[in-house]
Amino acid sequence: MPPGLILVLAGVALLLVVGGIIATVRAGSSSEVDERLSQIAEDKTAAVAPAARAERTSVFADRLEETVAERGFAQNIKAQLQQADLKLRVSEYLVLSLLSLLGFAIISWFLFGESIPFTLVGVAAGFMAPRIYVKQAAKKRLKDFDNQLGDTLNLWVNALRSGYSVLQAMETIAAETPPPVSVEFERVVQEVRLGMTLEEAMNNLMIRIPSDDMDLVVTAVNVQREVGGNLAEILAIISHTIRERVRIRGEIATLTAQVTMSGYVISGLPVALTLFLRVSNPGYINELFNREPPWVIPGVLPCGWLVLGFGLILIFSGFVAMRKLADIDI
Repeated sequence: MPPGLILVLAGVALLLVVGGIIATVRAGSSSEVDERLSQIAEDKTAAVAPAARAERTSVFADRLEETVAERGFAQNIKAQLQQADLKLRVSEYLVLSLLSLLGFAIISWFLFGESIPFTLVGVAAGFMAPRIYVKQAAKKRLKDFDNQLGDTLNLWVNALRSGYSVLQAMETIAAETPPPVSVEFERVVQEVRLGMTLEEAMNNLMIRIPSDDMDLVVTAVNVQREVGGNLAEILAIISHTIRERVRIRGEIATLTAQVTMSGYVISGLPVALTLFLRVSNPGYINELFNREPPWVIPGVLPCGWLVLGFGLILIFSGFVAMRKLADIDI
Protein backbone atom coordinates (compact mmCIF):
# COMPACT_ATOMS: atom_id res chain seq x y z
CA MET A 1 0.00 0.00 0.00
CA PRO A 2 1.43 3.44 -0.89
CA PRO A 3 2.66 5.53 2.07
CA GLY A 4 0.41 8.40 1.03
CA LEU A 5 -2.70 6.23 1.23
CA ILE A 6 -1.62 4.86 4.58
CA LEU A 7 -1.18 8.42 5.83
CA VAL A 8 -4.64 9.43 4.66
CA LEU A 9 -6.26 6.36 6.25
CA ALA A 10 -4.38 6.97 9.51
CA GLY A 11 -5.50 10.59 9.55
CA VAL A 12 -9.13 9.69 8.88
CA ALA A 13 -9.06 7.01 11.60
CA LEU A 14 -7.55 9.46 14.06
CA LEU A 15 -10.20 12.08 13.29
CA LEU A 16 -12.99 9.52 13.75
CA VAL A 17 -11.61 8.38 17.09
CA VAL A 18 -11.11 11.91 18.38
CA GLY A 19 -14.55 12.94 17.13
CA GLY A 20 -16.18 9.99 18.88
CA ILE A 21 -14.41 10.76 22.14
CA ILE A 22 -15.36 14.43 21.98
CA ALA A 23 -18.99 13.50 21.30
CA THR A 24 -18.95 11.14 24.28
CA VAL A 25 -17.33 13.77 26.45
CA ARG A 26 -19.92 16.39 25.56
CA ALA A 27 -22.72 13.92 26.25
CA GLY A 28 -21.54 12.58 29.59
CA SER A 29 -18.90 14.73 31.23
CA SER A 30 -21.07 16.86 33.55
CA SER A 31 -20.84 16.13 37.22
CA GLU A 32 -23.62 15.92 39.78
CA VAL A 33 -22.89 19.52 40.76
CA ASP A 34 -23.48 20.58 37.14
CA GLU A 35 -26.84 18.80 37.23
CA ARG A 36 -27.85 20.62 40.39
CA LEU A 37 -26.70 23.94 38.95
CA SER A 38 -28.67 23.28 35.78
CA GLN A 39 -31.79 22.46 37.76
CA ILE A 40 -31.51 25.63 39.83
CA ALA A 41 -30.98 27.72 36.68
CA GLU A 42 -34.04 25.95 35.18
CA ASP A 43 -32.00 24.93 32.16
CA LYS A 44 -34.11 22.03 31.00
CA THR A 45 -31.85 21.24 28.06
CA ALA A 46 -28.75 20.89 30.22
CA ALA A 47 -30.24 18.57 32.85
CA VAL A 48 -29.83 14.93 31.92
CA ALA A 49 -31.33 11.94 33.70
CA PRO A 50 -28.78 10.22 35.95
CA ALA A 51 -29.63 6.78 34.54
CA ALA A 52 -29.01 7.88 30.95
CA ARG A 53 -25.82 9.64 31.98
CA ALA A 54 -24.56 6.51 33.71
CA GLU A 55 -25.11 4.50 30.53
CA ARG A 56 -23.06 6.95 28.48
CA THR A 57 -20.19 7.33 30.93
CA SER A 58 -17.28 5.02 30.33
CA VAL A 59 -16.38 2.76 33.25
CA PHE A 60 -12.75 2.94 32.20
CA ALA A 61 -12.87 6.74 32.20
CA ASP A 62 -14.40 6.76 35.67
CA ARG A 63 -11.72 4.48 37.07
CA LEU A 64 -8.98 6.48 35.39
CA GLU A 65 -10.47 9.67 36.80
CA GLU A 66 -10.50 8.20 40.31
CA THR A 67 -6.88 7.12 39.91
CA VAL A 68 -5.48 10.46 38.78
CA ALA A 69 -7.89 12.89 40.46
CA GLU A 70 -5.86 13.34 43.63
CA ARG A 71 -2.47 13.68 41.97
CA GLY A 72 -0.76 17.06 41.89
CA PHE A 73 -0.50 17.24 38.11
CA ALA A 74 -4.22 16.37 37.83
CA GLN A 75 -5.15 19.37 39.94
CA ASN A 76 -3.09 21.63 37.69
CA ILE A 77 -4.72 20.18 34.57
CA LYS A 78 -8.17 20.58 36.12
CA ALA A 79 -7.48 24.24 36.86
CA GLN A 80 -6.27 24.82 33.30
CA LEU A 81 -9.39 23.17 31.86
CA GLN A 82 -11.59 25.35 34.06
CA GLN A 83 -9.76 28.47 32.94
CA ALA A 84 -10.25 27.48 29.29
CA ASP A 85 -13.91 26.51 29.99
CA LEU A 86 -13.44 23.10 28.39
CA LYS A 87 -15.97 20.49 29.50
CA LEU A 88 -13.41 17.75 29.97
CA ARG A 89 -12.39 15.62 32.92
CA VAL A 90 -8.72 15.08 33.61
CA SER A 91 -8.87 11.47 32.42
CA GLU A 92 -10.52 12.49 29.15
CA TYR A 93 -7.90 15.17 28.60
CA LEU A 94 -5.13 12.62 29.17
CA VAL A 95 -6.70 10.21 26.67
CA LEU A 96 -6.96 12.97 24.06
CA SER A 97 -3.33 13.91 24.74
CA LEU A 98 -2.24 10.31 24.18
CA LEU A 99 -4.19 10.17 20.91
CA SER A 100 -2.61 13.42 19.80
CA LEU A 101 0.86 12.09 20.58
CA LEU A 102 0.28 8.86 18.67
CA GLY A 103 -1.38 10.66 15.76
CA PHE A 104 1.45 13.14 15.28
CA ALA A 105 4.03 10.36 15.58
CA ILE A 106 2.29 8.20 12.93
CA ILE A 107 1.88 11.12 10.54
CA SER A 108 5.54 12.13 10.94
CA TRP A 109 6.70 8.53 10.47
CA PHE A 110 4.91 8.09 7.15
CA LEU A 111 5.17 11.66 5.88
CA PHE A 112 8.94 11.93 6.27
CA GLY A 113 9.97 8.48 5.13
CA GLU A 114 10.21 6.59 8.42
CA SER A 115 12.74 9.06 9.80
CA ILE A 116 13.42 8.64 13.52
CA PRO A 117 14.37 12.31 14.14
CA PHE A 118 11.18 13.58 12.48
CA THR A 119 9.15 10.97 14.35
CA LEU A 120 10.58 12.26 17.63
CA VAL A 121 9.72 15.78 16.56
CA GLY A 122 6.18 14.54 15.82
CA VAL A 123 5.98 12.94 19.27
CA ALA A 124 7.05 16.23 20.87
CA ALA A 125 4.53 18.17 18.76
CA GLY A 126 1.74 15.73 19.65
CA PHE A 127 2.63 16.00 23.33
CA MET A 128 2.60 19.79 23.29
CA ALA A 129 -0.38 20.40 20.95
CA PRO A 130 -3.18 19.81 23.53
CA ARG A 131 -1.34 21.84 26.16
CA ILE A 132 -0.79 24.72 23.76
CA TYR A 133 -4.45 24.62 22.72
CA VAL A 134 -5.69 24.68 26.33
CA LYS A 135 -3.26 27.45 27.24
CA GLN A 136 -4.24 29.59 24.26
CA ALA A 137 -7.96 29.01 24.91
CA ALA A 138 -7.53 30.06 28.54
CA LYS A 139 -5.47 33.09 27.50
CA LYS A 140 -8.06 34.21 24.95
CA ARG A 141 -10.90 33.74 27.43
CA LEU A 142 -9.03 35.72 30.10
CA LYS A 143 -8.37 38.51 27.59
CA ASP A 144 -12.05 38.63 26.60
CA PHE A 145 -13.04 38.73 30.27
CA ASP A 146 -10.64 41.60 31.02
CA ASN A 147 -11.88 43.56 28.01
CA GLN A 148 -15.50 43.21 29.19
CA LEU A 149 -14.79 43.86 32.85
CA GLY A 150 -14.84 47.68 32.65
CA ASP A 151 -18.35 47.78 31.13
CA THR A 152 -19.43 45.04 33.52
CA LEU A 153 -18.41 47.12 36.51
CA ASN A 154 -20.36 50.09 35.14
CA LEU A 155 -23.46 47.89 35.00
CA TRP A 156 -22.72 46.64 38.51
CA VAL A 157 -22.35 50.19 39.84
CA ASN A 158 -25.61 51.32 38.23
CA ALA A 159 -27.43 48.31 39.67
CA LEU A 160 -26.12 49.02 43.18
CA ARG A 161 -27.07 52.68 42.93
CA SER A 162 -30.56 51.59 41.87
CA GLY A 163 -30.97 49.74 45.16
CA TYR A 164 -30.01 46.22 44.16
CA SER A 165 -28.07 43.99 46.53
CA VAL A 166 -24.66 42.63 45.50
CA LEU A 167 -26.16 39.27 44.53
CA GLN A 168 -29.03 40.86 42.60
CA ALA A 169 -26.52 43.01 40.74
CA MET A 170 -24.60 39.87 39.81
CA GLU A 171 -27.81 38.31 38.50
CA THR A 172 -28.29 41.38 36.32
CA ILE A 173 -24.75 41.05 35.01
CA ALA A 174 -25.32 37.36 34.23
CA ALA A 175 -28.48 38.22 32.30
CA GLU A 176 -27.30 41.33 30.43
CA THR A 177 -23.64 40.75 29.51
CA PRO A 178 -22.13 38.42 26.88
CA PRO A 179 -19.86 35.44 27.65
CA PRO A 180 -17.47 34.85 29.30
CA VAL A 181 -18.52 37.43 31.92
CA SER A 182 -22.14 36.26 31.97
CA VAL A 183 -21.10 32.62 32.35
CA GLU A 184 -18.75 33.29 35.25
CA PHE A 185 -21.12 35.54 37.19
CA GLU A 186 -23.94 33.04 36.65
CA ARG A 187 -21.73 30.39 38.23
CA VAL A 188 -21.09 32.66 41.21
CA VAL A 189 -24.84 33.21 41.67
CA GLN A 190 -25.57 29.49 41.38
CA GLU A 191 -22.85 28.56 43.89
CA VAL A 192 -24.30 31.04 46.41
CA ARG A 193 -27.75 29.52 45.85
CA LEU A 194 -26.30 26.09 46.58
CA GLY A 195 -25.10 27.24 49.98
CA MET A 196 -21.63 28.69 49.47
CA THR A 197 -20.76 32.04 50.96
CA LEU A 198 -20.21 34.90 48.53
CA GLU A 199 -16.55 35.01 49.52
CA GLU A 200 -16.06 31.34 48.65
CA ALA A 201 -17.88 31.77 45.33
CA MET A 202 -15.75 34.79 44.44
CA ASN A 203 -12.58 32.87 45.32
CA ASN A 204 -13.69 30.09 42.99
CA LEU A 205 -14.19 32.73 40.32
CA MET A 206 -10.58 33.82 40.82
CA ILE A 207 -9.42 30.23 40.27
CA ARG A 208 -11.26 30.11 36.94
CA ILE A 209 -10.30 33.67 35.97
CA PRO A 210 -6.81 34.47 37.34
CA SER A 211 -7.08 38.16 36.43
CA ASP A 212 -5.31 40.96 38.27
CA ASP A 213 -8.20 43.28 37.45
CA MET A 214 -10.75 40.83 38.83
CA ASP A 215 -8.61 40.43 41.93
CA LEU A 216 -9.20 44.11 42.69
CA VAL A 217 -12.94 43.61 42.38
CA VAL A 218 -12.99 40.50 44.58
CA THR A 219 -10.89 42.25 47.23
CA ALA A 220 -13.22 45.26 47.18
CA VAL A 221 -16.32 43.08 47.56
CA ASN A 222 -14.80 41.06 50.42
CA VAL A 223 -13.59 44.16 52.28
CA GLN A 224 -16.97 45.86 51.89
CA ARG A 225 -18.77 42.84 53.33
CA GLU A 226 -16.42 42.78 56.34
CA VAL A 227 -16.06 46.48 57.23
CA GLY A 228 -18.77 48.19 55.18
CA GLY A 229 -18.43 51.16 52.87
CA ASN A 230 -19.78 52.47 49.60
CA LEU A 231 -19.16 49.57 47.22
CA ALA A 232 -20.60 51.43 44.23
CA GLU A 233 -18.03 54.22 44.52
CA ILE A 234 -15.18 51.78 44.95
CA LEU A 235 -16.25 49.77 41.91
CA ALA A 236 -16.60 52.99 39.88
CA ILE A 237 -12.98 53.91 40.65
CA ILE A 238 -11.81 50.37 39.81
CA SER A 239 -13.81 50.47 36.56
CA HIS A 240 -12.07 53.68 35.46
CA THR A 241 -8.66 52.16 36.30
CA ILE A 242 -9.44 48.98 34.36
CA ARG A 243 -10.66 50.88 31.28
CA GLU A 244 -7.48 52.94 31.21
CA ARG A 245 -5.38 49.81 31.59
CA VAL A 246 -7.21 48.15 28.69
CA ARG A 247 -6.64 51.24 26.55
CA ILE A 248 -2.92 51.28 27.31
CA ARG A 249 -2.65 47.56 26.59
CA GLY A 250 -4.23 48.12 23.19
CA GLU A 251 -1.74 50.88 22.38
CA ILE A 252 1.18 48.69 23.47
CA ALA A 253 -0.11 45.77 21.39
CA THR A 254 -0.27 48.03 18.34
CA LEU A 255 3.27 49.31 18.85
CA THR A 256 4.74 45.85 19.43
CA ALA A 257 2.79 44.02 16.70
CA GLN A 258 5.73 44.23 14.27
CA VAL A 259 8.14 42.68 16.78
CA THR A 260 5.66 39.90 17.56
CA MET A 261 5.04 39.06 13.91
CA SER A 262 8.76 39.19 13.14
CA GLY A 263 9.38 36.63 15.87
CA TYR A 264 6.87 34.22 14.34
CA VAL A 265 8.17 34.69 10.78
CA ILE A 266 11.88 34.46 11.62
CA SER A 267 11.36 31.42 13.85
CA GLY A 268 8.99 29.59 11.51
CA LEU A 269 10.85 30.19 8.25
CA PRO A 270 13.79 27.79 8.89
CA VAL A 271 11.43 25.04 10.06
CA ALA A 272 9.09 25.51 7.09
CA LEU A 273 12.02 25.55 4.64
CA THR A 274 13.45 22.35 6.12
CA LEU A 275 10.10 20.58 5.84
CA PHE A 276 9.66 21.79 2.26
CA LEU A 277 13.11 20.55 1.23
CA ARG A 278 12.54 17.25 3.04
CA VAL A 279 9.41 16.64 0.95
CA SER A 280 10.48 18.17 -2.38
CA ASN A 281 14.18 17.23 -2.47
CA PRO A 282 14.95 14.52 0.11
CA GLY A 283 18.41 13.79 -1.23
CA TYR A 284 19.57 17.33 -0.60
CA ILE A 285 18.43 17.59 3.02
CA ASN A 286 18.91 13.98 4.10
CA GLU A 287 22.58 14.61 4.85
CA LEU A 288 21.47 16.24 8.06
CA PHE A 289 19.37 13.29 9.15
CA ASN A 290 21.34 10.21 8.07
CA ARG A 291 23.35 8.29 10.62
CA GLU A 292 26.65 8.28 8.77
CA PRO A 293 30.09 9.92 9.07
CA PRO A 294 31.26 12.41 10.14
CA TRP A 295 30.42 11.48 13.73
CA VAL A 296 30.42 13.54 16.92
CA ILE A 297 30.05 10.34 18.96
CA PRO A 298 31.09 7.37 16.76
CA GLY A 299 28.08 5.22 15.88
CA VAL A 300 25.72 7.28 18.03
CA LEU A 301 25.59 11.00 17.18
CA PRO A 302 26.30 12.22 13.63
CA CYS A 303 27.21 15.84 12.94
CA GLY A 304 23.92 16.47 11.14
CA TRP A 305 21.91 15.72 14.25
CA LEU A 306 24.11 18.04 16.29
CA VAL A 307 23.61 20.83 13.76
CA LEU A 308 19.83 20.31 13.87
CA GLY A 309 19.81 20.32 17.66
CA PHE A 310 21.80 23.54 17.92
CA GLY A 311 19.63 25.11 15.22
CA LEU A 312 16.41 24.31 17.08
CA ILE A 313 17.84 25.61 20.35
CA LEU A 314 18.92 28.89 18.74
CA ILE A 315 15.59 29.32 16.96
CA PHE A 316 13.67 28.73 20.19
CA SER A 317 15.96 31.08 22.14
CA GLY A 318 15.52 33.84 19.57
CA PHE A 319 11.74 33.39 19.58
CA VAL A 320 11.58 33.59 23.38
CA ALA A 321 13.81 36.69 23.38
CA MET A 322 11.61 38.50 20.86
CA ARG A 323 8.50 37.56 22.81
CA LYS A 324 10.04 38.98 25.97
CA LEU A 325 10.84 42.23 24.17
CA ALA A 326 7.22 42.56 23.09
CA ASP A 327 5.77 41.55 26.48
CA ILE A 328 5.38 44.79 28.42
CA ASP A 329 3.61 44.40 31.75
CA ILE A 330 1.45 47.24 33.02
